[in-house]
Amino acid sequence: MTVLKLGLPKGSLEKPTIELFAKSGWIIKPASRNYFPEVDDPELSCSICRPQEMSRYVESGMLDCGVTGKDWILENQSDVEVIADLVYSKVSRKPTRWVIAVPGDSEIRKLEDLEGKTIATELVGHSRRFFRERGINVDIQFSWGATEAKVVSGLADAIVEVTETESTIKAHGLRIIHEMMTSNTQLIVNKEAWADPWKREKIENISILLQGALRAENIVGLKMNVPEANLEAVIAVLPSMNFPTVSHLYNKKWYSVETVISEHEVRDLVPKLLKVGAEGIVEYVLNKVV
Repeated sequence: MTVLKLGLPKGSLEKPTIELFAKSGWIIKPASRNYFPEVDDPELSCSICRPQEMSRYVESGMLDCGVTGKDWILENQSDVEVIADLVYSKVSRKPTRWVIAVPGDSEIRKLEDLEGKTIATELVGHSRRFFRERGINVDIQFSWGATEAKVVSGLADAIVEVTETESTIKAHGLRIIHEMMTSNTQLIVNKEAWADPWKREKIENISILLQGALRAENIVGLKMNVPEANLEAVIAVLPSMNFPTVSHLYNKKWYSVETVISEHEVRDLVPKLLKVGAEGIVEYVLNKVV
């Protein structure tokens, strides 16, 4: 039997990725101290590894496909196919940002002021290329963690660090002087695996269902009963991804109306629907929208 080798990211993305696969139809069960979780699909073999290394494993063919960040693909300069952007809206409602930050009282105001300075970061390769392309000579040093503390303690003049809300950066009294790039989670594929018809179809099916599950995260289904006399009034206030589904109830001058809407619209919409004659309104959770 042909088996697709799938890489799952270790760390903060591990749990939401496994939850996303569950909503998409694959139950993955990690085992304690085991990097090879069980999955309820005999055509899949799963491995857990650090997102920083994922693109290298996929490029080499040790994995056929994997989930990692755009930032680590660029860092490793990996020659892989990017199949889908996976924006985990329940985890992060916007892409993460790699920024250059300095102490709040630093005289450094712009990139050129970093000439001859020391910069600490985990994103060493991409940072070196970034400054080299701009003709700015800096000393890029690898940081094993607690990067903000490096600049606070005087071990570096600046840092290149990832952030979403800037809360950690501000908590250390740092000031952002430049945004280097944005990043989000991506599904990547080994090029030889992508050229294999069976693996390509398997990967495409996974991608379709993952993206369908992500689209469903912030929308819900809404169904209701509406008397014939109020049908047009209800439809007039009803938002829809396309058009609402309307079906006649058996042997009555009533209709069943069903639609899919953004989750945040429900609290304002339901009172309006009641006022124009809708009854028996039911809200339900969606797993996938394909």
